[in-house]
Amino acid sequence: MIVLAASGLLFEKTVSTMQEVRAHGGQIALISDREGLDGAGEGCLAAIELPKAHPLIAPLVYAVPVQLPAYHVARVNGTDLDQPRNLVKSVTAG
Repeated sequence: MIVLAASGLLFEKTVSTMQEVRAHGGQIALISDREGLDGAGEGCLAAIELPKAHPLIAPLVYAVPVQLPAYHVARVNGTDLDQPRNLVKSVTAG
């Protein structure tokens, strides 16, 4: 399971979910800031530290490290990167 979680108000709920996944034999890759990694990074298969970001821009900062792996997984799976399936349902031509 890849977890994107900035430390903050809801972080403890995320840690609880991570513990449940581990209890069922799952492995965790955690992407968080230093405070988050210090609080929940132990026992993770992998950890990536991101800079502390204001809550309004944190989603943008956290999206970047998962874009490249998503691209490569799509390529390996033979997904058409220029015309993803079901794109018509989520984009309105105008």
